[in-house]
Amino acid sequence: MSSEPHKALRALARALHYLLSLAVAGLFLLPLWWVLVASLRPPGLPPSVTLEWLPNPQGWSNYLRLFELIPLTTQLRNSLFVELFAVPLTVLTASWAGFAMALSRPPFQRGLVILALLLMMVPSTALWLTRFLLLKNLGLIDTPWALIAPAIAGTSSFYVLLFFWTFRRIPRETLEAARLDGAGVFTLWSRIAMPLARPTGITVAILAFSYYWSDLTSPLLYLRSEEKYTLPVGLQVLQQMDSTSSSLLMAAAVIMLLPVLLLFLILQHSLGFGGQLLRDWTTRLDTSGRK
Repeated sequence: MSSEPHKALRALARALHYLLSLAVAGLFLLPLWWVLVASLRPPGLPPSVTLEWLPNPQGWSNYLRLFELIPLTTQLRNSLFVELFAVPLTVLTASWAGFAMALSRPPFQRGLVILALLLMMVPSTALWLTRFLLLKNLGLIDTPWALIAPAIAGTSSFYVLLFFWTFRRIPRETLEAARLDGAGVFTLWSRIAMPLARPTGITVAILAFSYYWSDLTSPLLYLRSEEKYTLPVGLQVLQQMDSTSSSLLMAAAVIMLLPVLLLFLILQHSLGFGGQLLRDWTTRLDTSGRK
């Protein structure tokens, strides 16, 4: 009988935990809902001074209007083309660099970490001229490859450090055991390190997708033809064409937000797999060692 009150308390605590989680999720989703409702308001109306809760069912025509005002289909296609190459390249090169740092000897490793931190402190404006001259000499100006080129260097040293911090947690015994079995560096990276770093890889992919999806500066610097512009440039043109139509601007904001949210919802369930994979590998090594 004494266990029944404890069960009731655990059930109550679990219910309160779920209610608190729903409240926090609702707090973060409220601005997104407000943007969606505002995007469905009739065109020409001033922005609402209060929060509107119910959307206008007839406001979906605002999204069709966007495709009439700007070449949204072409810009969406251009943005997706950049993402198709930039995101995998970012994950690949950043993971390679992070794995190399994790395998380095401590003095050299410390220097690489300091260098990565220093590179994070360099303002992006200081790289514009150098990058422009480099891309111009390579003949990449006015091509989508000019937007994809930073991914060859991992896009940001922050992504490299994320992989480095993840790979450092892999037990040395795991890597040494694989080396004794004849595994090379590429095998260690592909068969052991990357499966264990799946949450980090997904996180870097989402961050890189968001970066390239919302990048406005690079297309303005490196592209000359309007048919090669990406979505952020098109939305900037829309704002200059009609800055008073808040519903159309909100509809454009929803289009910008939707792919990132969908990508996160699709991939977020995989963020907890890395710890389980690490435990499985450790258990497997312990079992083989006992044999």
